[in-house]
Amino acid sequence: MSQPAQRLKTLCRSWIVIPARLASSRLPQKLLLSETGKPLLQHTYEAALQSRRALGVCVATDHPRIFDAVRSFGGNVEMTSPHAPSGTDRVAEIARRLTEVEIIVNLQGDEPEISGEAIDLAISLLEENPTAVMSTLAAPIRTRECLDDPACVKVTFDNQRRALYFSRSPIPHPRRWDEALLQAEPPLFYQHLGLYAYRREFLLHLAAMPPSRLEQAEMLEQLRVLEAGYEILVGVISRPTIGIDTAENYRAFVEKHRRSRPQDE
Repeated sequence: MSQPAQRLKTLCRSWIVIPARLASSRLPQKLLLSETGKPLLQHTYEAALQSRRALGVCVATDHPRIFDAVRSFGGNVEMTSPHAPSGTDRVAEIARRLTEVEIIVNLQGDEPEISGEAIDLAISLLEENPTAVMSTLAAPIRTRECLDDPACVKVTFDNQRRALYFSRSPIPHPRRWDEALLQAEPPLFYQHLGLYAYRREFLLHLAAMPPSRLEQAEMLEQLRVLEAGYEILVGVISRPTIGIDTAENYRAFVEKHRRSRPQDE
C-alpha cells in the first residue's frame, strides 16, 4: 500500500484504517452522500490525512460502490470479506496485510470532523506506554440530554487514564442529582468517542476472541477487552466529534460546511 502524503518519522509505524460498508440502518448509504460536493467518506478520509503520526490511510470495504468512490477521489482502498461480522474484523483483515505496521487506528467512516490532533493523541498513548495494547478517546459531557441518551456511550477511567467501564447508562450514577455536576472541573462525565488505536498483534487477537457477556448486554465491543482483563488507555479531547448517524446529523454537517466555505453554495 502506498500513500502520497509525506509523514513525520514516528516512534512506531502506524496506519489508519477506515472500515466502510454501504448499508446503514438509520441513514441509508450515508458514506456516499455528496451534498457538499464530496462523498461523506471523502471528508473523513481527508480529515485522517491530517494526522502527522500515521504513515498512511486505507479504506476497508466489501462493496464495489464504496471501492469505486474512494478510487474516484484518489484514495487508498482495499476490498475485504463480505462476511466480516464487524468493522473491527474488517480492520483486522487489513492489519494482517500490514506486516510492517505496529499500530493500527480504527476510524469510522462517518467522522468527517475528526482532527489530526485527536488521531495523533490516540497513537501517542501507545507510543508512550509500551505495555499498553489499546487506546481510545473521550470528551466531557456537559448536557443532561447527552448523559441520558443511550446512543451516547459513556466511559469512566482512573487517574492513569485507564478505562474502568463503558456504558450506555450514565456513569458514574450520582445518588443525588445536581445540575452543577455537569459543569464540574475536572469533568465528572465523559462521552466515549469511537476511535481506537491498537497494537497490531493485539488487534488480531481481539478479532479472534468470542463476544463477552458485558459486550452482548450493552452492545459495546470494547467491553470484550476489559472483560478479558486488558487495559484501554483513554485520551481526553476538549469537545466531542459529531458522527453522522441520522439525516439531521448530515443536514447539520452540510450547513456547517457551506457556512465555512460559501464558494461551495
